[in-house]
Amino acid sequence: MSTFRGLTSRRPFTLLGILLALLVIAAFVLVALNASTAGSVPTQSVVVATKDLQPRMPIDGSSVDIKRIPIANGYPSVYFSSPADVKGMIPLVTIVAGQAITSNEVVKASQALGSQSEFLPIPSGFVAVTIPTSEQQGVADYIQPNDYISVIAIVSANGKVASKTIFTNIHVIKVGTNGSAAGSASVTSLTIVVTECEAEVIAWFLQSAALKYTLESYQDYLHSTTQDPDPKCPSVNSAQGQTLQSIMKAYPTLF
Repeated sequence: MSTFRGLTSRRPFTLLGILLALLVIAAFVLVALNASTAGSVPTQSVVVATKDLQPRMPIDGSSVDIKRIPIANGYPSVYFSSPADVKGMIPLVTIVAGQAITSNEVVKASQALGSQSEFLPIPSGFVAVTIPTSEQQGVADYIQPNDYISVIAIVSANGKVASKTIFTNIHVIKVGTNGSAAGSASVTSLTIVVTECEAEVIAWFLQSAALKYTLESYQDYLHSTTQDPDPKCPSVNSAQGQTLQSIMKAYPTLF
């Protein structure tokens, strides 16, 4: 009888132990199922930024890398798989380092418009200015972006006409046309890179005289890939304006 009572008194503890064991087993099963589910989430190799990418700044190859990230099933494909796919594209917003680059955050340079377009290639200390041109004035429309030109000023004063090359090695960064159909459009303007002081001189000659352009040989400007600030006009604040007297002093042979 005493043995039976002992077994009866220990039965609740035995049942409790079995229940705890079952709970532990169930917990392990849940953990295993979660791990299995997590491991089944598909991943994809995508292009990510290795540094903060700013709007209007073209993306270069050193600014991106490949990283695998989880992709939800049914999620639309908005990522890039190769750094070559985004090289040269323009961010529309700031893309922080480590962030995957998506197709709605970047555009091709040819598609960028207005405030979304890339920065013009203007070195520090220089400005861009647009000058008018025509077939006879601008080498029969042969001048193209990234060419280098010289600028000739022609002045008619005091009964004589004189001409002089006032600038050389001027970088052309854009060519404007009259908007006619492709293949027949004529060039109407050239956007060039000069100092602010040179821009004032050009403005004076455009208003009071005439300009003509010559196209330099590519063999003479292959070395001109960078432009250092002009010590005579290192910034836009260096320009002091131009008058007839200052132009005559700078270019006496024209008058």
